[in-house]
Amino acid sequence: MKKLLVVLLFLALLPLSLFAQFSVEGTIKEAKSKETLAGANIKLLNTFNGCNSNKKGEYLISNLQKGNYILEVSFLGYETQQKKIYLSKNTVVNFVLEEKAILADEVIISATRASETTPTTFKNIDKSEIEKINLGQDIPFILKNTPSVIVTSDAGAGIGYTGIRIRGTDMTRINVTLNGIPLNDPESHGVWFVNMPDFASSIENMQIQRGVGTSTNGAAAFGASINIQTNSLRDKPYTEINNSFGSFNTLKNSISAGTGLIDDKWAFNTRLSKIYSDGFIDRAFSDLKSFFVSATYYGNNSMLKLNIFSGKEKTYQAWSGVPKSVLQTNRTYNPYTYENETDNYQQDHFQLIYSKKINKNFSLNSAIHYTHGEGYYEQFKDDESFTDYQLDTIFFGFDTVSMLFLDTIAKTDLIRQKWLRNDFYGFTWSLNYDNHKNVKAIIGGGGNKYVGDHFGKIIWTKYSNNLPKDYQWYSNTGVKTAFNIFAKINYQLLEKVNVFGDMQYRKIDYKINGIHDDLHDLTMEKDYNFFNPKLGVFCKLNKNQNIYFSFAVANREPNRGNFRDADLGEIPQSEQLLDYELGHSFNSTKFRLNSNIFYMDYKNQLVLTGEINNVGEAIMTNIPESYRQGIEISADAKFTKILSWSGNVTFSQNKILDFTSYVDDWDHWGHQISNDIGKTDISFSPNIIAGNQFSFEIIDKFFIRWNTKYVSDQYIDNTSSESRKLDAYVINDFQIEYSLSTEFIKEIVLTLMVNNAFNEEYETNAWVYRYYLNNKHHEMNGYFPQAGINFLAGVNLKF
Repeated sequence: MKKLLVVLLFLALLPLSLFAQFSVEGTIKEAKSKETLAGANIKLLNTFNGCNSNKKGEYLISNLQKGNYILEVSFLGYETQQKKIYLSKNTVVNFVLEEKAILADEVIISATRASETTPTTFKNIDKSEIEKINLGQDIPFILKNTPSVIVTSDAGAGIGYTGIRIRGTDMTRINVTLNGIPLNDPESHGVWFVNMPDFASSIENMQIQRGVGTSTNGAAAFGASINIQTNSLRDKPYTEINNSFGSFNTLKNSISAGTGLIDDKWAFNTRLSKIYSDGFIDRAFSDLKSFFVSATYYGNNSMLKLNIFSGKEKTYQAWSGVPKSVLQTNRTYNPYTYENETDNYQQDHFQLIYSKKINKNFSLNSAIHYTHGEGYYEQFKDDESFTDYQLDTIFFGFDTVSMLFLDTIAKTDLIRQKWLRNDFYGFTWSLNYDNHKNVKAIIGGGGNKYVGDHFGKIIWTKYSNNLPKDYQWYSNTGVKTAFNIFAKINYQLLEKVNVFGDMQYRKIDYKINGIHDDLHDLTMEKDYNFFNPKLGVFCKLNKNQNIYFSFAVANREPNRGNFRDADLGEIPQSEQLLDYELGHSFNSTKFRLNSNIFYMDYKNQLVLTGEINNVGEAIMTNIPESYRQGIEISADAKFTKILSWSGNVTFSQNKILDFTSYVDDWDHWGHQISNDIGKTDISFSPNIIAGNQFSFEIIDKFFIRWNTKYVSDQYIDNTSSESRKLDAYVINDFQIEYSLSTEFIKEIVLTLMVNNAFNEEYETNAWVYRYYLNNKHHEMNGYFPQAGINFLAGVNLKF
């Protein structure tokens, strides 16, 4: 089955034979000065054909068949124009673009985005693509069909705690920005989209850059970056009511509205959402609430935007997974039974963004931001030692003769809460230059500070110990400041050749004071100074083909967990990635093919080896050499008016060159058994990831879509053991969508999604702990099974 799937994908990716003979060409100028515009984006709508104007403002699209087309030209800061044309011979179509009366919202993210001539590997996802599948699942599941992506869900249904891996890289190594503002938690480096329920409803577009990508703000991209832009201006007032329901008592209710442009100066947008789901796993419910408010003032060549958004989540814990021995009999098993074994967290975001077009060539972007988060997860723990919580043993039954206590209580059942209260604030800025001929340059950066308070409370004990109110048994504070500055230039060296340079300096100061929950002292301080250069070249081979090459360096500091778990006096080293990307694209009217080869060379990558610290906690260890290499291919085809297809496949090898594993020896406590394995596979890095979609437009605005996702075997630790892996899986999803209009409602969109239609039993994540007892090997483990066949149905009303 696996081999057949790979063969079919290769056959599907073969270019189509097209018989075309006509061309359309012309010049792009600006209305005021009549000067030509280089780098304008020209598209033939409903085809895969397009190009950018050269430094003389000229464009040419050739190899076109006879017929009707819509030609669209766009350029940042200018009004987009469309012209209908009929091709029966070579045709000249010129455009004169008017400057926009107001500054475009897209300028906000221009400093951190890759463009069509940037030599890096990226994928754009626009609002229309997001809306098709946005029925309440988290953002990782919105992206699940993009190249090299694997998603996972603790609750098994895509709502609640979810994760994403890109090229085998997890969320802690993926840089995420929101309107150019860092979203990753500075201490843990992670992003938890559960704290931003239904945020997909407030997104205008996203760009995924695979590999190191271009310089951006926040943590280093060690496998990919995700750049998100929130809703941009809609000229007219609107209201949308979006409701969906589905399996596992899933229910989403969302209402959004906007004023459109008021007096050519003001615009207001808002959204209010609530999502609930019981989850596939027992008791793994999610109760999620969020809102988004945006106010924008458009001045003369300037824009001031205020975004305020918040998310509040309560989820029942499903973090432990299902033991491997239970998977065959009870795939929904959850070991937690305490009624309030929940995670509770609220995160509030404030963004104030200012953009200014200084003159024809220069523009300025700047932003200040503040995020406050606060919450806890609650746990029932049985038979815990008082001394582990800095509490005294209970003595009772005093014997006056012996002057001794007759009995003691040293352990108790208890309920505890682990709290996090954090504040994150800072600024970003960029100065952009475009001479509209052959040079685009950016200088930018940002600075921020993070303060995270970690503490634990005991709210109940079985045996009274004169517990003070709000008793805390541990407390520590992490403080992190970061500063970065970058400079980028894209220079059109020759008519068909662009060269790209990008340099970034990043400085990080991080310190922790206090004790951890196991009472060991975390106090430490560490500074880092990183230089991250990037170089590349983009070449237009002919009218339909482009090629690029890039080399990029990224340096990454260890996260809080790496410092927290290290032995006293031991400091984990920073990691470095050297990323080489070679890409090719082919575009024609009915077919598009993108392919790229990557080699990601890691120095001192932090991985789990089984080693433990002096209190028995697993630690991540720097390994000298490891790499990821592979080829990514994606293609799109329009076979007929009613049938289109898209697909992607990644073939990769992901290796550690010299690996030693460690296993605890319970027969000799404190001792570990080591095993020199040598070259081995990096965990959670399958060799093949493939996606496929057929789209049928049966009648006007009535679509049926069939999505297939294949993921090959992947190991759950770094030993390449066949007994510790996730089996390969193929899942198929079907979607039906129908749109109609009425006299009173602008558009009604009805959607039905059937996920995992063939009821595949599969797991997407796992953990394992190994030990020897009585000279025999044992394991504790947890696997995360995903839901079998399930559905989501939605009704979206647009007014």
